[in-house]
Amino acid sequence: MEKTADVVILTHKPSELFLDIIDRLEEQSLKPRKIIVMNTGESHMDDLLGRYPDRLKGYDNIEIHHITRDEFDHGGTRKRAAEYSDAAFLIYMTQDALPADERLVENLAAPFEGDGSIAVSYARQLPYESASPIERYNRSFNYPEGDRKKTADDLDTLGIKAFFCSDVCACYRRDIYDSLGGHIEHTVFNEDMIYARGAIDAGYSIYYASDARVYHSHDYTPAQQYRRNVDLGRSQAEHPEVFGGITSYGEGKKLVKGCMSYLLKNGYWYMIPAFIAQCAGRYLGYRKGRRG
Repeated sequence: MEKTADVVILTHKPSELFLDIIDRLEEQSLKPRKIIVMNTGESHMDDLLGRYPDRLKGYDNIEIHHITRDEFDHGGTRKRAAEYSDAAFLIYMTQDALPADERLVENLAAPFEGDGSIAVSYARQLPYESASPIERYNRSFNYPEGDRKKTADDLDTLGIKAFFCSDVCACYRRDIYDSLGGHIEHTVFNEDMIYARGAIDAGYSIYYASDARVYHSHDYTPAQQYRRNVDLGRSQAEHPEVFGGITSYGEGKKLVKGCMSYLLKNGYWYMIPAFIAQCAGRYLGYRKGRRG
């Protein structure tokens, strides 16, 4: 199939890192035809570009579409962005996901060659150099080395991991995307996994492309983890057709045990209280979200 790709980036009060991401995308071995920016908050973007007026000069493939906060929706905004593209592949990214090298787009698109079953591929997320040991372990747990293709046959063994996918950096095959109706609209979280579950239920597969790499990590406070997991739990409760009978508790237990062992073995025992506090924020937020 034709190897054309457009990149969609959702932004809200972006920093200079957003401009670094644009530079990296323009240097790709498989260059995006268009970079479609869906920006919430026009004045902040104007201020950023005013402070760095030369950063985007010379790039003729960038479109910036401004929306209001009331218009923003995790699924609906991504679906709206697709209307501005006619490429064979749509790559969705966030404003804090920095391509690790010049082959990100190429490696995201590569799994689709000769395999018509793949609906979406997603990238490996590497921690930034500034990430804490806890966050470094989190990234390695969720984004390990080695590719993996996942189908509905994996639901019994992998559980929620069978349709895990992240729009931090993910590549969608456009014809399948359209046939499945694109991203769900009006969701507070998990638009990527809701789509992925629909894809495997329709007989398609999800591909983890570990050679496609971006830098992306966050050292959330317990309070931030709580708020994030309230949204996570609420989105799961609102979509029993996707998450019914499947919870994140099993994966959560594996993460806790693995990270505790990692911290002890590598001399980071003093970070265990902070990790426990983070886990408490996650657990309590998730329970709150699930219960409404």
